[in-house]
Amino acid sequence: MDEFQRSWLMAQLGPDTDAADLERRYFRLRSVRAVALEVLGQRRAKLLADPLKVTIDGVVTMDLQENLRGIERQIEQCRQCPAPDDAEDADEGDEGLVVTWLVPGRRYR
Repeated sequence: MDEFQRSWLMAQLGPDTDAADLERRYFRLRSVRAVALEVLGQRRAKLLADPLKVTIDGVVTMDLQENLRGIERQIEQCRQCPAPDDAEDADEGDEGLVVTWLVPGRRYR
């Protein structure tokens, strides 16, 4: 993973994300978009594992539903925005050169 890919991941996941963990995931998945989606999916699963809303009458109310919606929006945004390694994949598909010759429909003498 190069510096540009690492900075893109940090922008998607936040500056507190462990860079060594991202390197290990990238080595396994070979795509920065897949790494970002996996990390965001784990964050989403962690939120879903616990109750989203807890209320203790007269003391405290904790509601994590907006956090869940925020992560789901972030996952959707990550799927739609261009990733650094998308450009490399597009370049590989454009290697062929097409050449054509124009010939007249009727030959003149």
